[in-house]
Amino acid sequence: MELRKDSRYALLVPSSMGVRITPAEGQPVHASRNFFLQATSAETNVASIPAFLGMRVKVLTTFVKGSPVARLIKDDLAGRHMDVEGKEVEQGGPWGFRHQFNIADSGKGSRGPRVHNDRAGEVGRTLNVRDFDLERIFGKEGVQILHLSGLIAALSPETGEFCLGLAKAAKKHGTRISFDLNYRASFWKNRQKELRDIFHQIAGSADILVGNEEDFQLALGIEGPEAGGKGLAGKIDSFKEMIGRVRKAYPAASVFATTLREVVNANLHKWGAILYAGDSWHVVGPREIAVLDRIGGGDAFVGGLLHAVLRGWEPEKWVQFGWAGGALATTLLTDYAQPADEEEIWSIWEGNARVKR
Repeated sequence: MELRKDSRYALLVPSSMGVRITPAEGQPVHASRNFFLQATSAETNVASIPAFLGMRVKVLTTFVKGSPVARLIKDDLAGRHMDVEGKEVEQGGPWGFRHQFNIADSGKGSRGPRVHNDRAGEVGRTLNVRDFDLERIFGKEGVQILHLSGLIAALSPETGEFCLGLAKAAKKHGTRISFDLNYRASFWKNRQKELRDIFHQIAGSADILVGNEEDFQLALGIEGPEAGGKGLAGKIDSFKEMIGRVRKAYPAASVFATTLREVVNANLHKWGAILYAGDSWHVVGPREIAVLDRIGGGDAFVGGLLHAVLRGWEPEKWVQFGWAGGALATTLLTDYAQPADEEEIWSIWEGNARVKR
């Protein structure tokens, strides 16, 4: 995939930032008194792998002016080596704007994870294309890949137009577009026609399309894989057929990817992936991975995939590095991967968990 050379930024992500609180030791929320708090968003989860591995990344977001949570988020993103640009919005009193809270029980053994989103008054819903100088960002500064998430596109009518405006500017200036559909039923309630049109437009301009079977079916109306088969390995051909239908519906894209997950228990998954690129299929059959916390594994897959694309590797390595990036994220308390170096991710791909001295 040809990428723009004269770019300050390898990757640009628009995002609505918030915080996540997780009980200690895999305990359920209602039975806990001690919690781990972190800054979070799906899009910065994606961006973390390229950023930790030395690529220049920029986040477009919005903040509550004077909020200590906003300060925590800014400091966290700086620690992840990301540049940030965002409007400061007045809180508007105790019942005004705030950063979203994600309250997540990561599960343990036979008890599955439970996630509660508290997004009332979310400042990210005000993201507006008029608050950013897109000519400067895409024209003068330059961006190689714009990564869009269906979570941001569906937050509000304003954020949908925001994502469309970014995609239009990216196309104008030769920036490649990645789109992870990230369908959420609660976001789509009573907005199906509006959001289907927005998602169709973004997908129609994308170079890289990522989603699971539910995303492609419910966000784009693509027929999903056939039911049946013995486990994920027995369904791979059906997943390929689904991706074939996506390719036919969105011929402008040249890269299509989906992850495969079978949950044995909360701490043991079978994890795989399928990639179509360069007129070839690249498949990682489901392999067992240990899971400390599953949240963010799919985002890290996309982050690893995009890092590999940005590095100019062959497509076979894109899916391998993405798979291993996702596997790395599930071993961490944070919902984003923090690779020490590329070797650490490749060691996961190779199945080498021996001590490194």
